[in-house]
Amino acid sequence: MPAARQWEFAGRNGAVTARIWPHDAPRYVAVLVHGYGEHLGRYEHVAEFLHRHGALVCGPDHAGHGLSAGERVLIDDVDDLVADLHTVVESAREDLPGLPVVMIGHSMGGLIATRYAQLHGAGLAALVLSGPVLGRWDALSALLELPEIPDIPIDPATLSRDPEVGKAYAADPLVWHGPFRRRTVEALDASIRAVNADGSLGDLPVLWLHGEDDRLVPLSGTRLGIEAIRGPGLTSKVYPSARHEIFNETNRDEVLTDVTAAIDATLATTPPR
Repeated sequence: MPAARQWEFAGRNGAVTARIWPHDAPRYVAVLVHGYGEHLGRYEHVAEFLHRHGALVCGPDHAGHGLSAGERVLIDDVDDLVADLHTVVESAREDLPGLPVVMIGHSMGGLIATRYAQLHGAGLAALVLSGPVLGRWDALSALLELPEIPDIPIDPATLSRDPEVGKAYAADPLVWHGPFRRRTVEALDASIRAVNADGSLGDLPVLWLHGEDDRLVPLSGTRLGIEAIRGPGLTSKVYPSARHEIFNETNRDEVLTDVTAAIDATLATTPPR
């Protein structure tokens, strides 16, 4: 796989850095949407798997994350991140007109990707959600009730059964290791409510994947959000004993194979555009 190219554009709240893993003869475009506090550089192995499957892969570091500008992990409105994501998608469409676009969102990225699908879903061939923040997130509600948000970072052990994943996360200088910002918590809560209110994604093929032992974004809360957006095109799979980052789990190849199988099924029924 060729090395990722970086490019920069003026986002809603400052300069946004995006990555693209080019492909000489792509069958589709895969847009990766990363989670809270991290960056797209952690998805190199996901990009490689999708590239071998025939995808041109791209995606941004959200504002305030990774290589993008902005106060760290500060989000005033999730729809601003959706707008930045749309810039990346439209750029790919200009370069590769007619190719199907598949969006893959993890955790907070699942919330952003779902909101994107509600606003721009006609342009997507499929949506893949990995441990998405949807429906009800009790940890977020608990933070909103506190007069001051404590400086308690995410426990790397909750990410994966593979201890190397937690070690790499803890040592990554582009990962945010501090507390949530109150404005960010409020923005995420408002976006969860907006997604719930706007409802079904209709016939859009949606694949929801979740770790059974996800302690960061528990199944029970996400299930409520899935019911809110459910349409006839929704399928799901829960991985026994898996934790939050299923793309980094000990069974990651199984998970990514499930993703590409679902994409193949979608591409087989997607007419040229």
